[in-house]
Amino acid sequence: MNDPLAFPIALPRRAVLNAGFAAGLAGLFLPALSGCTRDDRPDAVTVAGGEPGGFYLEFAGLLAEALQRHGVAGKATALTTGGSLDNLDFLLAGRATFAVALSDSAAQRAAAGDATAVGIAAVGKVYENYVHCVVRRDSGIVDIAGLAGRTVAVGEPGSGTSLTTPRLIEAAGLSSAPGPGPAAGGTVTVLNLGLNEGLAALQKGSVEALFWSGGVPTAAIAAAHSATGLRLLDLAALLPALRAKYGLFYDRVLIPEGAYPGIPAVWTVGVANLLLCRSDADAGTVRKTVEILVGHAEELVPRSSLGVQFLSPESLINTPGLPLHPAAAAAYRELHG
Repeated sequence: MNDPLAFPIALPRRAVLNAGFAAGLAGLFLPALSGCTRDDRPDAVTVAGGEPGGFYLEFAGLLAEALQRHGVAGKATALTTGGSLDNLDFLLAGRATFAVALSDSAAQRAAAGDATAVGIAAVGKVYENYVHCVVRRDSGIVDIAGLAGRTVAVGEPGSGTSLTTPRLIEAAGLSSAPGPGPAAGGTVTVLNLGLNEGLAALQKGSVEALFWSGGVPTAAIAAAHSATGLRLLDLAALLPALRAKYGLFYDRVLIPEGAYPGIPAVWTVGVANLLLCRSDADAGTVRKTVEILVGHAEELVPRSSLGVQFLSPESLINTPGLPLHPAAAAAYRELHG
């Protein structure tokens, strides 16, 4: 495949960890991690995650477990939230040590921040998010243009999906208006429903499409597909317009055949998911977290993951729109020479 924007996910999830790389780095890091003492670690850290049934919360839980298991913190917990925008609020307010967020959401928040206030920094790119535009299989909707005059769920107000979706609708040449109520012409009626509430509405017929940005497969979508029968719409044609207006946060990615039984492979829009901290985060905690990401990557793969370029050594340092925290950058430099 020669398309520089194309990223399929055909490998088994363990293969994409690059076992040789991870094993070699684990040998470098394990002594340092095992040497953590109660005097040089925080008593507690929190990882702001996402909604139940999505990758954010599952990854946040796995990372929290690893941070506690390997002595990076005395106690580590994952927070259930609405998604990226909520997580950034938690982080900047000091209510979370780490947060997962879409790169477009994080960059927008960083650009809008007060220059005198604490900033946002990246610890690493942890995986690729895949935008799902989900419709019922019996809906007759075959492309995004078919959403004109329809009602769609576009994510909770605190989610990254709620930022990305209006950009997608705009790139499709459509306009959006808040619901409830019918839309006319090229207008899409949008409702701020999260993953689980939106899927329930899609199954009942009160919305005709759902947008969601997450890993592949997303467990809640898989369950709804099994019960109802769903279809995914191809969004790849929107990339040129997205990139032209908003920058290089968006890639062409493939949801492979078999990710959801009976649904054919479909090209869609990918957005990097970043693990973030405050720019004033403790350097030792950040470095030890990088050591977990690299040396114990196999502990951090959500159980349902098909791969999604998860924690590959090449992608960890690719944090579009945000600089690495200095302690994270130093750790990666040491690893790569």
